[in-house]
Amino acid sequence: MTTKPLFTSSATATGGRQGRVESSDGKIKVDLAMPGSPRAKELPNATNPEQLFACGYSACFDGALQHIARQEHVKFESQVTANVDFLKDEADQGFKIAVTLHVKGTGVEKGKLEELVHKAHEFCPYSKATRGNIDVTLQVVE
Repeated sequence: MTTKPLFTSSATATGGRQGRVESSDGKIKVDLAMPGSPRAKELPNATNPEQLFACGYSACFDGALQHIARQEHVKFESQVTANVDFLKDEADQGFKIAVTLHVKGTGVEKGKLEELVHKAHEFCPYSKATRGNIDVTLQVVE
């Protein structure tokens, strides 16, 4: 059974990691450069795919966390930071990513926050997409 999309987001990349990416609606138009590369020095405002992934994952996870909290009638302020590591993949000599999600909560007991974070990890679309594919570490920070 195929589910009808609620919406579709689209972006096009040209030039790979040393190129450019643009969303179909034109709201995102950014140059790409590998950190530390000559292009990154030439274009100091350039980003990279891992930074863009970190933006999406942190926003999605924070939304999932607040959704779960509302379902459980818990109100607090949250902040999610996604650290996306670009790693050498020894299995195929290529590359891979890993993510650590740092979650802060203000106005909620740490034990309750930890419980909500684990439930959010089961609910979040990014967490579902990455499950079993990349290492994701959850850290509740104070």
